Amino acid sequence: MELWYTEKQTENHGITTKITDTLYSEKTEFQQIDVITTKQFGRMLVLDGMVMTTDVDEFVYHEMITHVALNTHPNPKKVLVVGGGDGGAIREIVKHPSVEKAVLAEIDGGVIESCKKYFPEIASALTGNSRVDVQVIDGIKHIHDHKGEYDVIMVDSTEPVGPAVGLFEKGFYQGIHDALKPDGIMVAQTESPWFNRELIKRVFKDLKSIFPVTRLYTCSIPTYPSGLWSFTIASKQHDPLEVDPAKIKDVGTKYYNADLHHAVFKLPNFVAELTRD
Repeated sequence: MELWYTEKQTENHGITTKITDTLYSEKTEFQQIDVITTKQFGRMLVLDGMVMTTDVDEFVYHEMITHVALNTHPNPKKVLVVGGGDGGAIREIVKHPSVEKAVLAEIDGGVIESCKKYFPEIASALTGNSRVDVQVIDGIKHIHDHKGEYDVIMVDSTEPVGPAVGLFEKGFYQGIHDALKPDGIMVAQTESPWFNRELIKRVFKDLKSIFPVTRLYTCSIPTYPSGLWSFTIASKQHDPLEVDPAKIKDVGTKYYNADLHHAVFKLPNFVAELTRD
Protein backbone atom coordinates (compact mmCIF):
# COMPACT_ATOMS: atom_id res chain seq x y z
CA MET A 1 0.00 0.00 0.00
CA GLU A 2 1.34 3.43 -0.94
CA LEU A 3 1.67 6.02 1.84
CA TRP A 4 1.23 9.73 1.16
CA TYR A 5 1.57 12.82 3.33
CA THR A 6 -0.53 15.90 2.53
CA GLU A 7 -0.08 19.37 3.94
CA LYS A 8 -3.23 21.47 3.69
CA GLN A 9 -1.69 24.86 2.96
CA THR A 10 -4.92 26.82 2.59
CA GLU A 11 -8.61 25.98 2.82
CA ASN A 12 -8.51 25.17 -0.88
CA HIS A 13 -4.99 23.95 -1.61
CA GLY A 14 -2.38 21.50 -0.38
CA ILE A 15 0.70 19.56 -1.45
CA THR A 16 1.21 15.84 -1.23
CA THR A 17 4.27 13.62 -1.32
CA LYS A 18 4.87 9.87 -1.18
CA ILE A 19 6.41 8.67 2.07
CA THR A 20 7.95 5.40 3.22
CA ASP A 21 7.66 5.68 6.99
CA THR A 22 7.34 7.85 10.09
CA LEU A 23 10.63 7.97 12.02
CA TYR A 24 9.50 10.05 14.99
CA SER A 25 6.33 11.46 16.47
CA GLU A 26 5.94 13.49 19.66
CA LYS A 27 3.42 15.87 21.16
CA THR A 28 5.31 18.50 23.15
CA GLU A 29 3.97 21.26 25.34
CA PHE A 30 3.94 23.52 22.30
CA GLN A 31 3.26 21.48 19.16
CA GLN A 32 3.14 18.14 17.36
CA ILE A 33 6.52 17.06 15.97
CA ASP A 34 6.78 14.46 13.20
CA VAL A 35 9.75 13.28 11.17
CA ILE A 36 8.85 11.35 8.03
CA THR A 37 10.82 9.84 5.17
CA THR A 38 9.70 11.00 1.73
CA LYS A 39 10.59 9.60 -1.69
CA GLN A 40 11.20 13.04 -3.24
CA PHE A 41 12.76 15.16 -0.49
CA GLY A 42 14.36 12.70 1.93
CA ARG A 43 13.60 13.24 5.59
CA MET A 44 11.01 15.90 6.34
CA LEU A 45 10.33 17.77 9.59
CA VAL A 46 6.64 18.51 10.13
CA LEU A 47 5.35 20.73 12.96
CA ASP A 48 1.60 20.78 13.60
CA GLY A 49 1.04 19.39 10.12
CA MET A 50 3.21 22.00 8.37
CA VAL A 51 6.45 21.23 6.52
CA MET A 52 9.38 22.99 8.18
CA THR A 53 12.43 21.54 6.45
CA THR A 54 13.65 18.64 4.32
CA ASP A 55 17.00 17.03 3.56
CA VAL A 56 16.88 18.07 -0.09
CA ASP A 57 15.86 21.75 -0.14
CA GLU A 58 16.71 22.99 3.37
CA PHE A 59 19.81 24.84 2.20
CA VAL A 60 17.77 27.43 0.30
CA TYR A 61 15.83 28.68 3.33
CA HIS A 62 18.74 28.54 5.74
CA GLU A 63 21.14 30.34 3.41
CA MET A 64 18.65 33.02 2.47
CA ILE A 65 17.55 33.88 6.00
CA THR A 66 21.18 34.29 7.08
CA HIS A 67 23.69 35.38 4.43
CA VAL A 68 21.84 38.40 3.06
CA ALA A 69 21.90 40.09 6.46
CA LEU A 70 25.34 38.82 7.45
CA ASN A 71 26.85 40.21 4.25
CA THR A 72 24.99 43.50 4.66
CA HIS A 73 26.42 44.09 8.15
CA PRO A 74 30.12 45.07 7.82
CA ASN A 75 31.26 43.15 10.92
CA PRO A 76 28.65 40.90 12.57
CA LYS A 77 30.01 39.56 15.84
CA LYS A 78 26.98 38.61 17.92
CA VAL A 79 23.98 37.05 16.20
CA LEU A 80 20.64 35.78 17.51
CA VAL A 81 18.24 33.29 15.94
CA VAL A 82 14.72 33.29 17.36
CA GLY A 83 13.17 29.90 16.66
CA GLY A 84 15.17 27.87 14.17
CA GLY A 85 15.41 24.80 16.40
CA ASP A 86 16.54 22.64 13.49
CA GLY A 87 19.89 24.45 13.65
CA GLY A 88 20.20 25.24 9.94
CA ALA A 89 20.43 28.99 10.41
CA ILE A 90 23.07 28.58 13.12
CA ARG A 91 25.07 26.30 10.80
CA GLU A 92 25.15 29.05 8.17
CA ILE A 93 25.92 31.84 10.65
CA VAL A 94 29.08 30.20 11.97
CA LYS A 95 30.47 30.02 8.44
CA HIS A 96 31.26 33.72 8.91
CA PRO A 97 34.63 34.15 10.69
CA SER A 98 33.64 37.51 12.19
CA VAL A 99 30.86 35.91 14.26
CA GLU A 100 32.08 35.41 17.81
CA LYS A 101 28.78 34.23 19.28
CA ALA A 102 25.64 32.76 17.72
CA VAL A 103 22.71 32.38 20.11
CA LEU A 104 19.73 30.12 19.42
CA ALA A 105 16.56 31.00 21.35
CA GLU A 106 14.12 28.14 20.66
CA ILE A 107 11.02 27.70 22.79
CA ASP A 108 10.60 23.96 22.13
CA GLY A 109 13.49 21.76 23.19
CA GLY A 110 11.81 18.84 21.49
CA VAL A 111 12.51 20.36 18.09
CA ILE A 112 16.20 20.76 18.91
CA GLU A 113 16.64 17.21 20.16
CA SER A 114 14.69 15.57 17.34
CA CYS A 115 16.68 17.48 14.73
CA LYS A 116 20.00 16.55 16.33
CA LYS A 117 19.00 12.90 15.95
CA TYR A 118 17.22 12.85 12.59
CA PHE A 119 18.77 15.85 10.76
CA PRO A 120 22.42 15.75 11.90
CA GLU A 121 23.71 17.67 8.87
CA ILE A 122 21.26 20.53 9.45
CA ALA A 123 21.85 20.57 13.22
CA SER A 124 25.61 20.07 12.94
CA ALA A 125 26.54 23.35 14.66
CA LEU A 126 24.29 22.85 17.69
CA THR A 127 26.83 20.66 19.46
CA GLY A 128 30.57 20.97 19.87
CA ASN A 129 30.89 24.55 18.64
CA SER A 130 32.26 26.98 21.22
CA ARG A 131 30.72 29.96 19.41
CA VAL A 132 27.18 28.59 19.66
CA ASP A 133 24.90 29.12 22.67
CA VAL A 134 21.71 27.03 22.54
CA GLN A 135 18.95 28.24 24.86
CA VAL A 136 15.54 26.61 25.30
CA ILE A 137 13.64 29.81 26.00
CA ASP A 138 10.87 32.06 24.73
CA GLY A 139 12.53 34.24 22.10
CA ILE A 140 10.31 37.20 22.96
CA LYS A 141 11.53 37.11 26.57
CA HIS A 142 15.14 36.71 25.48
CA ILE A 143 14.95 39.80 23.31
CA HIS A 144 13.32 41.79 26.10
CA ASP A 145 16.18 40.86 28.44
CA HIS A 146 19.05 41.67 26.05
CA LYS A 147 18.77 45.26 24.91
CA GLY A 148 21.45 46.68 22.63
CA GLU A 149 23.43 43.44 22.44
CA TYR A 150 23.10 42.01 18.94
CA ASP A 151 24.50 42.92 15.54
CA VAL A 152 22.02 40.73 13.66
CA ILE A 153 18.76 39.08 14.75
CA MET A 154 16.97 36.48 12.61
CA VAL A 155 13.37 35.43 13.18
CA ASP A 156 13.29 31.83 11.97
CA SER A 157 9.69 31.08 12.91
CA THR A 158 6.97 28.67 11.91
CA GLU A 159 3.79 29.98 10.29
CA PRO A 160 1.90 32.58 12.40
CA VAL A 161 -0.07 30.04 14.43
CA GLY A 162 0.35 28.56 17.91
CA PRO A 163 3.58 29.54 19.70
CA ALA A 164 4.74 31.66 16.73
CA VAL A 165 1.83 34.14 16.67
CA GLY A 166 3.69 36.72 18.77
CA LEU A 167 6.65 36.65 16.37
CA PHE A 168 4.66 38.54 13.73
CA GLU A 169 3.49 41.45 15.89
CA LYS A 170 4.70 45.05 15.84
CA GLY A 171 5.57 45.06 19.53
CA PHE A 172 7.95 42.15 18.94
CA TYR A 173 9.69 44.01 16.12
CA GLN A 174 10.11 47.04 18.37
CA GLY A 175 11.69 44.72 20.92
CA ILE A 176 14.10 43.47 18.25
CA HIS A 177 14.99 47.06 17.38
CA ASP A 178 15.83 47.69 21.03
CA ALA A 179 17.91 44.49 21.27
CA LEU A 180 20.04 45.49 18.29
CA LYS A 181 23.17 47.62 18.43
CA PRO A 182 23.06 51.09 16.77
CA ASP A 183 23.93 49.62 13.36
CA GLY A 184 22.01 46.37 13.82
CA ILE A 185 20.02 44.41 11.25
CA MET A 186 17.07 42.02 11.55
CA VAL A 187 15.52 39.62 9.07
CA ALA A 188 12.32 37.58 9.32
CA GLN A 189 10.73 34.94 7.16
CA THR A 190 7.45 36.42 5.99
CA GLU A 191 5.61 33.63 4.19
CA SER A 192 4.26 33.26 0.65
CA PRO A 193 3.36 36.23 -1.59
CA TRP A 194 0.65 34.03 -3.10
CA PHE A 195 -1.06 32.95 0.11
CA ASN A 196 -0.05 35.51 2.76
CA ARG A 197 -0.28 38.86 1.03
CA GLU A 198 -1.93 40.73 3.87
CA LEU A 199 0.60 39.39 6.39
CA ILE A 200 3.55 40.49 4.24
CA LYS A 201 2.02 43.92 3.72
CA ARG A 202 1.36 44.38 7.45
CA VAL A 203 4.80 43.18 8.54
CA PHE A 204 6.55 45.38 5.99
CA LYS A 205 4.54 48.42 7.09
CA ASP A 206 5.26 47.71 10.77
CA LEU A 207 9.00 47.32 10.19
CA LYS A 208 9.15 50.39 7.97
CA SER A 209 7.65 52.44 10.80
CA ILE A 210 10.45 51.27 13.13
CA PHE A 211 13.56 50.94 10.94
CA PRO A 212 14.95 53.49 8.43
CA VAL A 213 15.86 50.76 5.92
CA THR A 214 13.30 48.02 5.09
CA ARG A 215 13.48 45.67 2.10
CA LEU A 216 11.56 42.62 0.88
CA TYR A 217 13.25 39.77 -0.98
CA THR A 218 12.22 36.36 -2.28
CA CYS A 219 13.56 32.93 -3.20
CA SER A 220 12.33 29.57 -4.45
CA ILE A 221 11.67 26.79 -1.90
CA PRO A 222 9.76 23.86 -3.46
CA THR A 223 8.31 22.36 -0.27
CA TYR A 224 6.97 25.65 1.10
CA PRO A 225 3.47 26.88 0.19
CA SER A 226 3.42 28.01 -3.48
CA GLY A 227 7.22 27.56 -3.82
CA LEU A 228 7.79 31.33 -3.70
CA TRP A 229 8.93 32.54 -0.29
CA SER A 230 9.59 35.97 1.15
CA PHE A 231 11.89 37.49 3.75
CA THR A 232 11.84 41.01 5.14
CA ILE A 233 15.10 42.65 6.20
CA ALA A 234 15.14 45.79 8.34
CA SER A 235 18.22 47.78 9.28
CA LYS A 236 19.17 50.74 11.44
CA GLN A 237 21.92 51.88 9.04
CA HIS A 238 23.14 49.43 6.40
CA ASP A 239 21.26 48.90 3.14
CA PRO A 240 21.58 45.46 1.52
CA LEU A 241 21.35 47.13 -1.90
CA GLU A 242 24.54 49.09 -1.22
CA VAL A 243 26.70 46.03 -0.54
CA ASP A 244 29.71 45.69 -2.83
CA PRO A 245 29.43 42.26 -4.51
CA ALA A 246 33.22 42.01 -4.63
CA LYS A 247 33.30 41.95 -0.83
CA ILE A 248 30.93 38.97 -0.52
CA LYS A 249 33.08 35.94 0.24
CA ASP A 250 32.24 32.40 -0.84
CA VAL A 251 31.50 30.41 2.33
CA GLY A 252 30.38 27.22 0.61
CA THR A 253 26.74 28.00 -0.15
CA LYS A 254 24.56 26.10 -2.62
CA TYR A 255 21.95 28.80 -3.39
CA TYR A 256 23.14 32.21 -2.23
CA ASN A 257 25.95 34.03 -4.04
CA ALA A 258 27.23 37.55 -4.67
CA ASP A 259 25.12 38.07 -7.80
CA LEU A 260 21.99 36.77 -6.12
CA HIS A 261 22.44 39.11 -3.14
CA HIS A 262 21.13 42.02 -5.18
CA ALA A 263 18.96 40.05 -7.59
CA VAL A 264 16.60 38.72 -4.89
CA PHE A 265 15.41 42.27 -4.24
CA LYS A 266 14.13 42.55 -7.84
CA LEU A 267 10.46 41.78 -7.27
CA PRO A 268 7.57 40.93 -9.59
CA ASN A 269 4.99 43.72 -9.68
CA PHE A 270 2.42 41.78 -7.68
CA VAL A 271 4.99 41.31 -4.89
CA ALA A 272 6.53 44.79 -5.07
CA GLU A 273 3.12 46.37 -4.54
CA LEU A 274 3.02 44.83 -1.05
CA THR A 275 5.82 47.21 -0.02
CA ARG A 276 4.01 50.36 -1.09
CA ASP A 277 1.91 52.55 1.19
